[in-house]
Amino acid sequence: MRTGARPLLVVLALLVSSGCSGNRDQLLADLQSPRPEVRALAVKKLAEESRSEDLALFTRAAKDMAAIVRGEAAAALGKSQDPRVVDLLGELLEDSDVDVQGKAAMALAQVKNDKAKAYLTLQYGRRGRQTRQVIVQALMQANVPGPMAEVVAAESKGIWERNLLTLSEGSLPERVGAAEELGKSGRPEAFNRLLPLVRDSQVVLAAAAVRGLGDLGDKRAAPAILPLLDESFPELRESAITALVRLQEPQAIVRLQAVAGEKSAVSPLAIDGLLELPRQPQTDAALCAVALDAVTADAIRVARAMRDRGGCPLEPIAERLSRLPTAASGLQAVVGLGPSAKELLPKVLPFVSQPDASLRALAVDAVAAIADPSSTPVLQKAFEQELAAVKAARQDWISQPLPEKYGQGFDPSLPTAPEADREALTKEKQSGLMSRVKALNAAKARELGRPVVQPRPPSELFDDVDASRLEPLAGLLRALGAVRAPGAMELLKGFTQESSVTLRTAALVGLTRLGPEGVAAARDGMFDPDRELIKALARALAEQGEAGQAVLVELLPRISNEKLVLLDALTHTGAPPSAVEALNTVVSEGGPESVLAATLLGRLKAKQAVPVLVKALEDPTSVGRRELLTALGEVGDGSVAEVVARDLYHDLPEIRAAAAAALARTGTGEQAGALDALKGDYYRRVREAATFALSKTATAAEGSR
Repeated sequence: MRTGARPLLVVLALLVSSGCSGNRDQLLADLQSPRPEVRALAVKKLAEESRSEDLALFTRAAKDMAAIVRGEAAAALGKSQDPRVVDLLGELLEDSDVDVQGKAAMALAQVKNDKAKAYLTLQYGRRGRQTRQVIVQALMQANVPGPMAEVVAAESKGIWERNLLTLSEGSLPERVGAAEELGKSGRPEAFNRLLPLVRDSQVVLAAAAVRGLGDLGDKRAAPAILPLLDESFPELRESAITALVRLQEPQAIVRLQAVAGEKSAVSPLAIDGLLELPRQPQTDAALCAVALDAVTADAIRVARAMRDRGGCPLEPIAERLSRLPTAASGLQAVVGLGPSAKELLPKVLPFVSQPDASLRALAVDAVAAIADPSSTPVLQKAFEQELAAVKAARQDWISQPLPEKYGQGFDPSLPTAPEADREALTKEKQSGLMSRVKALNAAKARELGRPVVQPRPPSELFDDVDASRLEPLAGLLRALGAVRAPGAMELLKGFTQESSVTLRTAALVGLTRLGPEGVAAARDGMFDPDRELIKALARALAEQGEAGQAVLVELLPRISNEKLVLLDALTHTGAPPSAVEALNTVVSEGGPESVLAATLLGRLKAKQAVPVLVKALEDPTSVGRRELLTALGEVGDGSVAEVVARDLYHDLPEIRAAAAAALARTGTGEQAGALDALKGDYYRRVREAATFALSKTATAAEGSR
């Protein structure tokens, strides 16, 4: 038996060996296949055999044109654990394909030597979110203690050293960028680097240093920045204003007030700065003074802001109104303050009949802002006078109606001679085609519930009156709607069909002030072809509370080309709870409109919007990633913490900061380690956001105990 069994075993062994050899030959042949998936599978199967002689094959596959093959080659090289493949894996870590980068990172973790770890640490600061997260996992797999803290610290050190070198040796544009980046670090040692540059002869570099000091948050810089408000270079002054506001420096209030009142190019920025400073009596007093002294548009904006803060003292305004030379400044303050300046109405009304057109227009706007029905008779009288003047100016110099058809021999669609028959036929076909297109567009509009807007001829063909000449009449139309004058509804409806955009806009805005019925009457104006009219009407509807906002929400799916206008109007006033479904649709469709829609959903704290926001966040091509994270944070749903935490690895600091801020509201849970690592981030705002999120978690834990 033994003698017969031995030859049988030998034969079986030879058969198995030849079978394996045949299979291997097929795999080697598959490496030459024109199909990438076949080549990738061959690499994977060969890697399972773990033969040292296949290392050359894997090295060649790592240079393949197909990403799927390079990814399998990276995995195979890592499985070999051969130190010689570290440099090649380092190259694959810089591959253009994100999946190849991830496989190369995990492969380097299997090699487990200092050189592989150095590659992973270096590339963390150069790669995108997905690869950065895989690198941390790879280091964790390689038993590196505190892997994320280590790579974050290495990235921070590298950025700091690069910016220091660039600031001392780079070109002027590079030094400008380095100065700003040093400030964003928030490191105390950056102060001594940036302060001497404030007086640099290169204005762009000095301005960058000032902005950097503002980002640094060190109030020691304020005495050096304050004198720059008196400089003659606008860029330097703008940087100084921005820095002082970021430093929240109280000493800047008086200086910013002076800049705001000088009516220069930087005055609007100074006004914005005053509005952003912490509210205190000194700031409010400065803003009230600016409302009297600034350019009309800026003054009205400031006064409206002060209306929300409780208003301004009326005595200085009354004093301005008592004198004709200073009346304009008083009137502009009343326009912004609105009903809070109702006591000044008796002083405002006389200016409605002033000969000076500018004073008269400001007075009408002031009366409209106060919106007191007692001013109706004065407004009606002024309206009748202005309407008569406008009618005289618009008098047609041809009294007969203009012909609506071509005269004989002048119709371009008809043949002019027998030889033109072919050309006439072509024109007839084109005309018929365009008619059918217009009919189809009209039918589609009716299906969507949109009114069919008839095209208007260019105003220069029928109107010789300039638009600025019609502004006084437009102001009176708005005012009659604001005070809800008797008969205003029918009057304003008539003006919505005006050929002048100025008067149409005023009539539609006036209708929105007449309650729900007026809002409904103004609704169809949102389909007007004039974009500026749509913007003004959308803002007016949003300001009328839930009734007007509901109209904008209803129109969101129907006005595809002006969604940004509607959403922008809603962001200034807020959206009603009924808007959640429409806003979800906008977010799911993507595009720039989704950014504003996500912001509104966050303000509404809409729980039902969470799946849509999460889906958008998981899409790497989504725009407005920071706004999506902020919205999820404001909703405060703890189930999204894991999805939000992925952006703690993002390569952009503003996204990392937004993710940390969102986790502070949703709860950090298992993300505490990543947040703790970000306390060593290069950027100050990321460190602060991570520290705040961890403190919120600690407070919640103490409370539960």
